[in-house]
Order: sequence, then C-alpha cells, then structure tokens
Amino acid sequence: MAYLTISNLSLGYEGREILKDVSFQVNKGDYLCIVGENGSGKSTLMKTVLGLQSPLGGVIRAGDGLRRREIGYLPQQTEVQRDFPATAWEVVTSGLLNRQGLRPFLTKEEKKIARDAMETLGIAELEKKCYRELSGGQQQRVLLARALCAAGRLLLLDEPVAGLDPAATKEMYELVDKLHRSGITVIMITHDLSAALTYATHVLHVGEDVFFGTVEEYRKSGRLGGFGEEGEK
Repeated sequence: MAYLTISNLSLGYEGREILKDVSFQVNKGDYLCIVGENGSGKSTLMKTVLGLQSPLGGVIRAGDGLRRREIGYLPQQTEVQRDFPATAWEVVTSGLLNRQGLRPFLTKEEKKIARDAMETLGIAELEKKCYRELSGGQQQRVLLARALCAAGRLLLLDEPVAGLDPAATKEMYELVDKLHRSGITVIMITHDLSAALTYATHVLHVGEDVFFGTVEEYRKSGRLGGFGEEGEK
C-alpha cells in the first residue's frame, strides 16, 4: 500500500481554487520532486498534504501504517527564522517534540537520534554554536537534521536550497540523496529541473497542466521547460 494516495485534490485559499483534480501516489522508497512555475500552488499543495491547510475537495489518504509523527517537514526558511537565538542542538532537538510529549527532558534514545542526525549531515561540531551565527548552508543542514529527527519514514522539503550558493546547493542535494538511499522516502519542491531529473524517481508537475509519473515518463511528456524564480507560495 502507498504511503500517500492523493485523489482528485483541489486546493487554494479562502475558497479561491489554485489547483484542481490533482492525483498521485507516494510509495516507500520514492523520491518525488514537485515542479512548476511561480504561483502554481506547490507550497500550498505540500501544506495541504501535511494537514496544515484544508483541501477544497478530494481525498488525502495515508497508508502502509504511516503515522504523522513519522513525517519530517523542512519548510521554506524566513528571515525571522534565520535570526533565531538558539544553539544548533536546540534547533535540531526541537524536531523530537512529537516523541517527547510533555516530558521536560530528552531520553537517552532521543538524544542519540539527534546526534545521529547531526553526524549523518556532518554538523556534529556545530552542536553548541548559535544558530543565527551559522552560514546559510549550515543553517539548512541544521534544519534538515531537525526534520530528520521527526522523519522515521517520510521527509517533505520545500525549496531546501533557496538562497544557497552553488556549492551549498550541491551539498544539500547530495545530502538529501544520501538520506533517500538510506531508506527515507522524499517529497521535495524545487525550481531546479536538472536536480529533479538527476535525483528523483518521480515528478509531479503542477499548474494548468498537471502531470505525474516517473522521471523517464516526464522526459518523454514534452513538458520540460523553464520555471520562474524562487519564492512561490
């Protein structure tokens, strides 16, 4: 059974429809890239799938025993978040709140999850560093580690390379690919079509013309083309 099955989904704000009749599946081991022009509804779609926003119509169904606490989410970062006055460790461990519940302290097992995530992403040495003093690439790796703490099975990423320089962008894509190859299922919004064609197993192209299929099917679909700049909401 699929982790997620989306059937005839319509979504938007205040009754204004942005996307309609969107259908796709995400299975264990998939790497789905969501692409499309600015304003096409990519971020709104991700928020709706996460339950942060109600759909206007259609069905979102979780399967294969997937629980909300097993989904990690890395949203687009805002300027306010970049100036957050906390240590890297505090930011990463905030991804364990669903596990921690009302307990005031982390268990030994939870601390190991956080340290393993930081080790995996190469930021263990940043544990005591102030988050707002880190570089853009380091901040994104900290946020990815936070999402990884929550992502037992599924990781959702909204433009994870936005604002990064080319070297940090390449590094971030390689880290996400590493997580995927380790067994994490990935859904990523991106404006970088070359990254989608390089790393993804499937592509969801949204807009007036909605396409869902494998990367090879997308290559043959005639829908390849340029997209707008970053910042779509």
